[in-house]
Order: sequence, then C-alpha cells, then structure tokens
Amino acid sequence: MMMFAMRYGEKLQQRLVTTGSRLCVGLDPRPSSSGTTGIEAVPEFLERVVGETWEYAAAFKPNMAYFEAMGIRGLEILEELLGKMPKEVPVILDAKRSDIGETQKYYAKSYFENWDVDAVTLNPFLGYDTIEPFLDWEGKGVYVLAVTSNPGSESFMRQKLDPATHGDKYVFELVQDICKRAAEEKRKTDVGMVVGLTNASEDVLARVEDFPLLIPGLGAQGGDLTSLSGSGRKAPDTINVSRGITYKEMDKSFSQKAKEWADKIAAAYPVSS
Repeated sequence: MMMFAMRYGEKLQQRLVTTGSRLCVGLDPRPSSSGTTGIEAVPEFLERVVGETWEYAAAFKPNMAYFEAMGIRGLEILEELLGKMPKEVPVILDAKRSDIGETQKYYAKSYFENWDVDAVTLNPFLGYDTIEPFLDWEGKGVYVLAVTSNPGSESFMRQKLDPATHGDKYVFELVQDICKRAAEEKRKTDVGMVVGLTNASEDVLARVEDFPLLIPGLGAQGGDLTSLSGSGRKAPDTINVSRGITYKEMDKSFSQKAKEWADKIAAAYPVSS
C-alpha cells in the first residue's frame, strides 16, 4: 500500500493536541545575557532550554539572526542543536529570506534538505515566483510575513490599497493571496502567515482567513491574547514566546515559565482536536 508523508499542518496540529497548547518556544541566544556569557556557553544553554520546555512546546523557533551574529561558530551551534531536537516537535526556522527564485532554490535546499527543519519564515514582497522554490517540499511548511509585530508594519503591510483597483483590501491581504494560490495549486508545502499579536486588531483578524498563523508579539512585546479569544479559527496556529521564557524571571526554571505561558495561551485560545 502506498504511504503518504504527513503534511506539515497535520504534524503541527497533532503536536498542538498532544500539548494542549499553542506555545511556540523561540530560541534567540544572546551570549552576553544571563547564563550565556561567551559563545561556548550557548550550546549548553540552548540544550537546557529545549530539554526543559519541549514537553510544553507545540513548536520551537530558532531565529537565524542570533546564530549568524556569532559567526561560523553560531551556524555550527545551530546545526548541532537541530540534530538534537525532539523529533515530535516541529521546528520553524525564523529566517525571513527573500531573493530571486534561483537564489531561493538554494535557501530551500539549505533549510529543508540539509538542516531538515519543518518550516521556515519568508519575506513575500518580491512576489509569488520567489516563494515557489519552497512550495514543493513534501511535509514542509512556510510562513510568509503578513502583519509583523513591529510598529513599522503600518508603513506597508497595514496600508489600504487603492479601492479603484483592489476594492476594500489591505496590503497584507495580497500576501494572503499567496496562501490561497498555493492551496489552489495543491502545492506540497503548507503555506501560512506571520501575524503579530501586537498588531492583530479586530479589523486585521476579521480579514485573516483560516491559514496557519505563526503569531509573535506575546510576552516582552506586550501582545494581548484576548484578541484571539472566540475567533473560531481551525488552523494550527502557534503563538511564540522567546524572551519571556529564556531571559525573564531568571529565578524560575525554563520549564516553569514554559508551563505558565502554555497554560495562559490555552486558557485564552484553546486547542480543538
């Protein structure tokens, strides 16, 4: 009998049900911060974070910028870490890559083949053709930046388009069209969006369709979970917490902080089986 690989969204949903929460644990190592003085202390620090939080994590999200800032050793640390991650927990590589299609093809090979991460974040503003090299990877996922959590997302993403040509639409809805097109074309890769909690207003959320969301902005950035309550969404959305687990309230264990955030998220935005 022919076997089909599980789609990324299915794997993520399975993990959400297992943990009962949408918590995504962000991995943003800062060698000069608490407990990580010097680059060589980073691997042990990250292994502790993963080891203590994986039970509550629907996903892990290593951010490329923090590893690249440590130079070649940082990339080695990331590669070593990825090889030790719990296989049942999806890994979303926060890379936000954007380039012409030929270059993107090699980014896709790097992340999906060489490092075998489950999903990656992409900047969609060069157009659909630059996303396509990532779209035919079985069991993988991508998240395109739609409404980021910074104030500057108002400069472009949350701008209204000309009603004469686009009707009542915002720029981020053009990004959403990428998700629609990939689904209509039945691409192997699942496509979702990054929607920052700090900018997820009622008007924004009313326009966001039921594609998987990666939701940053909770914790240190001050996002409000109540905006997601009662949304009726079915997609396997995940809500990221980085500093709130790794670099805040250092008198508590990583496990304790992860459980607290997981419980808080579950209470506001329950997981449906």
